[in-house]
Amino acid sequence: MKRRDWVGYAFIAPWLIGFLLFTAGPFLASIYFSFTRYNVVTPPVWVGAANYEALFQQDPLFWKSLGVTFRYALVAVPLGVVIAVILALFLNLNIKGIAVYRTIFFLPSIVPTVATSMIFLWILNPQIGLINGLLRSFGIIGPAWLADPNWAPWTLVFMALWGVGGSMVIYLAGLKDIPTYLYEAAILDGATPYRRMRLITLPLLTPVIFFNVVMGCIGAFQTFTQAFILTQGGPEDSTQFYALYLFNRAWRYGDMGYASAMAWILFAIVAVVTSLLFRSQKRWVHYGS
Repeated sequence: MKRRDWVGYAFIAPWLIGFLLFTAGPFLASIYFSFTRYNVVTPPVWVGAANYEALFQQDPLFWKSLGVTFRYALVAVPLGVVIAVILALFLNLNIKGIAVYRTIFFLPSIVPTVATSMIFLWILNPQIGLINGLLRSFGIIGPAWLADPNWAPWTLVFMALWGVGGSMVIYLAGLKDIPTYLYEAAILDGATPYRRMRLITLPLLTPVIFFNVVMGCIGAFQTFTQAFILTQGGPEDSTQFYALYLFNRAWRYGDMGYASAMAWILFAIVAVVTSLLFRSQKRWVHYGS
């Protein structure tokens, strides 16, 4: 190894040390802990596959949290893609002040999740909230939103749509990357705006859509902050997301071995879902012009 190589490694050594201590180390250690009974205070005790057996056979909340998370992902991810693409199409128009509109729609995505959650906690308050206040002005009695088990999961879906500005910007960049000569040729052939969107815009935007679907699914399976701040998993465990339940098992009940097993099951689920998405891309993702 040459001297300049050692200089390069010396520069990245702080990151490498941090990665090994705080990422790779805990990642590998959690494999061992998932096969133990471990509460941080006392040394881990090897129990084999007991944690996994308890999860699959004796823990109904494990299955319920999985169901809540899958249902959320199946609704929030497609809705987020559709709304973000529609916004990007509108914000791709060449009109006066378009930069201002883009900024307005992008701003919610950079507001910290905790701050957004606290704002929505007031907006969705059944008694003094802004939304129910507006509904009352039209003679409509609004629901309890976060306090109603039938409404709470869909309220969190609505909150997720509030932050589609981040993916909207990515779609906007993808739209800018589509060659203009394709549209010019289509116009000369007499293609309507709808046909241009269906035959040119959407097919060439599918790589960007695919990227956002993958990232959206990974993010949906890790949903935690909104439920932790707004509902704590209630009411009636209707917003008990998998990541929230994992957090409670680890830090509220001190069952680190059990939580480690849950983490590896989540890792396996995300890996399988991502693999299926990558296999499906051959059927609907179009690269090139």
